[in-house]
Amino acid sequence: MVSVAESGRSPDPQIFKPENEPKSNSNGHLSVVVDDKVAQDVQTPSDHGTERASTLRDKLRKPIKFHLAFLSLLLILFIVSIDATALGVSIPTISNELQGTTLEAFWANLSFTLVVVIVQPIYTSVSDVVGRKLPLYTAFILFGIGSIVFAVVIVGRVIQALGGGGLDVLNEVIIADITTLNERAFYIGLISIPMALGTILGPVLGAAFSEYVTWRWINLPLIGICLPMCVFCLDLKPMPDTFREQLARLDWVGMALFTAGATLFSLPLSWGGSMYPWRSPQTIVPLVIGVILLGVFAWYESKPIEPMFPYRIFNNRTASATLVGSFIHGLILYTLAQYLPLVFQSVYLRAPLQASVLLVAFCAVLMAFTGFAAICVEWTRKYLWEIWLGWVFTAVGTGLFSLWDSRSSLAEIVGFQVIAAIGLGTLFTVPPIPMQASAKRAEDQGLAVGILVSFRLFGALIGLSIASTVLSTQFSQAITSLDPLPEALAMLNDPQEALSFIPYLRTVEVAPETMEYVREAYAQAFRPIFYIMGGLGAVGFLASLLTRELTIESEEKGRQAFQG
Repeated sequence: MVSVAESGRSPDPQIFKPENEPKSNSNGHLSVVVDDKVAQDVQTPSDHGTERASTLRDKLRKPIKFHLAFLSLLLILFIVSIDATALGVSIPTISNELQGTTLEAFWANLSFTLVVVIVQPIYTSVSDVVGRKLPLYTAFILFGIGSIVFAVVIVGRVIQALGGGGLDVLNEVIIADITTLNERAFYIGLISIPMALGTILGPVLGAAFSEYVTWRWINLPLIGICLPMCVFCLDLKPMPDTFREQLARLDWVGMALFTAGATLFSLPLSWGGSMYPWRSPQTIVPLVIGVILLGVFAWYESKPIEPMFPYRIFNNRTASATLVGSFIHGLILYTLAQYLPLVFQSVYLRAPLQASVLLVAFCAVLMAFTGFAAICVEWTRKYLWEIWLGWVFTAVGTGLFSLWDSRSSLAEIVGFQVIAAIGLGTLFTVPPIPMQASAKRAEDQGLAVGILVSFRLFGALIGLSIASTVLSTQFSQAITSLDPLPEALAMLNDPQEALSFIPYLRTVEVAPETMEYVREAYAQAFRPIFYIMGGLGAVGFLASLLTRELTIESEEKGRQAFQG
């Protein structure tokens, strides 16, 4: 908790009033005390429309350099969205081309997610001390290098992740800096456009590149356009300290503890039950050490001057509940983005490009609701009801995926995706608003949203790790019904080959009834993953009940406001 003296502000007598006590001001508006904060100028219905029109004009009345800078941030989102969705549909092709196993192919993506999880809070913390630009440019360079050397899949993907994690989190941190909380829902609505385009085009481009060109050259042209725009147009308020002073304030010990703890905790989750048994020392020892290191890290974060995860961000229930929800949302969203194309290619025998087309409904609705949900917050100035509905749609939709089998109709395949996408899209853009509103200081809002993005990606890492283990274990059990396997399917005796064999399913010559058993084995292997996702969606809803409706009527600027 940050005291009044520490914050440098004079005490506000209203802050000690009972929670949610309304009072009128001279303009006829209402002020409400919520979650230890005063909500100012909440419009009454009579003046709502007039104030909204004026506010919208103010939001658009920015210098041209601001709009160009914001466009560069939109391009960053486009790059990240394409990269996040293009690989899933291409993994079987990549695995087959490089003669990799299922586990190795998954590690190409797991390694990316693991590194992103580690570097995102580091990028956020470093940018809070040294400024946003240097980490942003570093992220661009690393992401470009990783894209070039992606021919060595895991090595290139790791380098790409060192940059991609920074691009993913810093664009949201910078948007929080250059806009006020009052106008943020409007700009969050705008960023849904490149997210939608990238997410919809990603699977199509990934499939097209992997089938007809090469999967190695998707990102480079976009980086060449976006980086110069950031360099010349992103004019942010400079940081006051010298570079040496900034380096001295960084949380070096915290970074080391978090990196070691997160790595050791995540690795055994990916190989437990596949490379090594769950009860083996290779699985248990790193898992236990990882938990201990993360516990030490959590304790240590009360010590540094500029901690990676400041306690003040977590000291209210709205922030804590939102972070739990963000973790679960990332776990569900990124796992589905990875596995849905694999379901379509294995259970329904679709080519990569055809599988990406089946995914268009999911991606289109998801991204449409990221924008629609933000617009609803901008119009109603309320967000809690959207979060609740988002979790209901997410839990129901992902749970319905478990009903899919090799005989499912197109209406079932598309319809269930639409239900889940409505919820996941809503939960992508609305929770960052209460997370930022819960920050006691406006300059902490960028840090708050950076931490939220880190929690979302940490959930993705855990989800992908668990799901890869579930898939290998369940497929091994399901395929035993065909024992002994025909010679053409002999590779499937090793469950680690389940993924790399997917491209052959459409052409392998076996009896129709045998192929039906194989398709059903894949469906049975994916089904527990959807059970888990649906159950976690219900947990996310329960956590959201702890979230409070905080005011978003603030005009304070962030740590590095735009000054062009």
